[in-house]
Amino acid sequence: MRKLTTFKVYVLDQENARKFYVDQLGFHVAEDKRMGDYRWLLVQPPDTPEVTINLEIARTADEKGLVGRQAAGQPLFGLGTDDCMRDYRELKGRGVKFEGEPKVQAWGTGVMLEDLYGNKIYLSQEPA
Repeated sequence: MRKLTTFKVYVLDQENARKFYVDQLGFHVAEDKRMGDYRWLLVQPPDTPEVTINLEIARTADEKGLVGRQAAGQPLFGLGTDDCMRDYRELKGRGVKFEGEPKVQAWGTGVMLEDLYGNKIYLSQEPA
């Protein structure tokens, strides 16, 4: 069996990224270790213990060029919820930037939000 466990998001400031993902999106810190000048920082979405996001400091020019553009304007990932409107209001109250309000579609209710660098994240609820 193969499953997704960790993926990388390049950031310019790991502490600001940690604060966004933890304080604003409600993720948890899964690991935060220092190895010399390197910081291994993993955050984990609530209710998804098998997946972590490595908030990796962008060091090279190529990596810095990817910050906020890793999915080329498309959602970098999606967050599922059982109540899109509730989570939209809660996250908006925490200062998360959204591209409009949740819309009801045939496949469910959803809305696009952005992380602190402009990466798009899709918040969605499947139809009842």
